[in-house]
Amino acid sequence: MNAQADSERFRQGAEKYAAYLKTPEGRLRSDLAFANLQEFLPKSRGQVRALDVGGGTGEIAVRLAMLGIHVTLLDSSQPMLDLAIHAAKKAGVTDKVAVKHGDATQLGNLLDSASFNVILCHNVLEYVSDPGAVVRDVSRSLRDSSSLVSILVRNQAGEVLKAAIQSGDLAQAEHNLTAECGHESLYDGSVRLFTAESLQTMLNAAPLSVIAERGLRIVSDYLPPVVSRSAEYERIFQLERKLGTRQEFVGMGRYTQWFAHRVNPRMENA
Repeated sequence: MNAQADSERFRQGAEKYAAYLKTPEGRLRSDLAFANLQEFLPKSRGQVRALDVGGGTGEIAVRLAMLGIHVTLLDSSQPMLDLAIHAAKKAGVTDKVAVKHGDATQLGNLLDSASFNVILCHNVLEYVSDPGAVVRDVSRSLRDSSSLVSILVRNQAGEVLKAAIQSGDLAQAEHNLTAECGHESLYDGSVRLFTAESLQTMLNAAPLSVIAERGLRIVSDYLPPVVSRSAEYERIFQLERKLGTRQEFVGMGRYTQWFAHRVNPRMENA
């Protein structure tokens, strides 16, 4: 992956990304990820400190702040952070959202270790040269073994279905069965793809212990035109929520979301 090119597209494309989050596809990804996250958040939230790595425009960070959680949003794009600050002001949660300009690959040098109860790493690992190193830094930043990490990545299997069903490109679908990267249409660039096996290996090495998996956008991208993505949004969302929790569908999503705890060092060394 070209880290410099990736950073540049996020700096130059903040407004484009913000517009994407307002589309049915963008809304669905964010809404599903947040709904999944809420299942695992601590019940008592006043003392919870969360870190949103590569949090961009603050879409999730602001929602967490509205639940009473103190959030640090780390992003390498200042234009993205400016939009996040504006969103926090609009929602009246500036006292609970702190922004930090910096790259996810420098997480270990930018913030204190063992500081956060909840860490989000959503759609970040696809764009860094060494995703395993980022995951290890995320693990070190968790406060203790009860702290939660949520990782959201582009799913290789989803790219297979997209090519076959949406594009009718059987050759591309077969290629995507083993492809390490796919095409990212929003910024017209390359994006890393993950399998359950590759992500599990990465989490084990961190070390992180997986507690749940969810699939996102399993069928919504392939619905026929007769189904309005806007008018039927709530029904699509509810169907996706049901499918995303069922093991037979999790691996088919365009994205997968994994929840994990840090492995207790004493258990690791036992």
